[in-house]
Amino acid sequence: MSRQTEYKQNIPNRFLAQLKSDLIFRRIESGIRSLKANRHLFRCCRPGQKNAAVFLGYLAAWVDVGFAGPRVVQQLSVHFDKVARRNLTLINYLPLRMAEGFVAMSKGRHEQAIQYFETVLAFETETDDKELMIITNFWIARCKRIQGRYGDALRYAERAKRAALQMGYLNMHAVIQVFEAWCIFQEGRPAEARKILAEAEVVLQKTDDYVTLGNINSVYGRIAREEGNYDQALHRFASAIEEYKKRDAQHRNVARTLINVALVKRLLAPQLRAPSDRLVANRGARASRTAHEAFSHRKQLERYCREALKHLTEARFIYAQHNDDRGRAKIHIARGYLYLFNGEVGRAASEGVAAYRIVCESNDFALKARARILQSMVEFAGSEKQTGDNGNDGKFSQLSVELAREAVDYANQTQHRSLIAHAYIRLGLAHCKNYSGDWEEAQQCYDKATALLKPKTDHYVWLELRVLKQKLSSAGTIDSRLREWSQGAVGNKTFQQITEDFAAVVIPKVWALEGRKVSRVVERLSISPKKVRRILRAQGLGNGGS
Repeated sequence: MSRQTEYKQNIPNRFLAQLKSDLIFRRIESGIRSLKANRHLFRCCRPGQKNAAVFLGYLAAWVDVGFAGPRVVQQLSVHFDKVARRNLTLINYLPLRMAEGFVAMSKGRHEQAIQYFETVLAFETETDDKELMIITNFWIARCKRIQGRYGDALRYAERAKRAALQMGYLNMHAVIQVFEAWCIFQEGRPAEARKILAEAEVVLQKTDDYVTLGNINSVYGRIAREEGNYDQALHRFASAIEEYKKRDAQHRNVARTLINVALVKRLLAPQLRAPSDRLVANRGARASRTAHEAFSHRKQLERYCREALKHLTEARFIYAQHNDDRGRAKIHIARGYLYLFNGEVGRAASEGVAAYRIVCESNDFALKARARILQSMVEFAGSEKQTGDNGNDGKFSQLSVELAREAVDYANQTQHRSLIAHAYIRLGLAHCKNYSGDWEEAQQCYDKATALLKPKTDHYVWLELRVLKQKLSSAGTIDSRLREWSQGAVGNKTFQQITEDFAAVVIPKVWALEGRKVSRVVERLSISPKKVRRILRAQGLGNGGS
């Protein structure tokens, strides 16, 4: 058959009907087999060929499910230039716009994708293709979710879910439920999310929609991780990867889940470090046994960190195959946290810079916030390592405040409660470290974060909130002590003891105002440099410099 003859072929109605039916009822293997068997029809996808544009729209939906890559949709779309579009009927124009929206979505251009999809929805009452409208609403919901706008995402998901239920498409309804459960979980309602997941799983277990079945396990894993049930989280993530690989060993969701596994192992590591440190400190008859236990804990900690980095390397390889910049940014952030935990501040800083460089020109406010949070934490750690007479800790602590403030601004562009809370916590902690900072603003950050989070004892963000609370309580103790002294309430302390306490309050403040220079504090207060260094060391500030 000549190429000219192939171009004159039409795309059969029966073929389109089967693709649509297999998609809606989640007969994934059947649909993919049909597409592979009819690849020659792709060459018929030209303006003027019957069903060409409609086929392109549903091909995009099948690429989204797992057939081929977005490039095939983009290559076929270019044939429909402005001249060709003038002759398209509405029934052909809408699927074409949906396909173009999918290409934009696959490239991370979510605002542009939403504009394409909204064009399709504007004609919802003018078309009988209800399946197209279900998919379009669902895709807008997904774009909103990636932007961190969970409330908006749920509204579009509800429209898609309601339409699917009205049409009797229970399998498609269940797919949307899984997405809905994720958004509800992110809004702080894990119990409700679990209930929805259980309902969807009952329906989808009868299908070969392995990607959505993997997503169910992935959401369960995230819920377990957020609640501190790390063993359960690892089990669920392993199940998710197993499901994804049934469809494609290099599926990008495999990479996403590998990042989640790495993050869990990072969170497990501090639990090993604390007992290890305590065991090393023990003395006496149990010294030998406790030393052995401490060594065992350290080895396990090192293993977790090695495994986490290995998972991230595997994820990076998969994302590179998909040319996924967003995935690359997430890997940089995850690696940055691992390096920071290991005390490799310089490497953590490089990862933070790399992550922000990838997303800085985008509207991905959630990832921008996460990158800035990491960078703020790096500068915070830098200020702790650089304390002393060189004055660098002041620079680090001020940078930590500025970066955390940017993180707050970005996070507030989303509806991600936990992310917003985390940004406020980091800003509050940065203010606590910055001795010229604003304790009142730190308290406001604490209050805002508390209002956003629900108490979860093992939730890592909640744990950071407790650290902020402790620092604020310490500051409050200083203020109350000064107030009591001014009223003559000295308790059983001698004047010498009160003088020492007062010096412990004043000297760090003067040291901060004098550029972290011990020599300037000595000159300003006419005090012994030995005493200044002793007080600074007692508060973890001085390094003994002159």
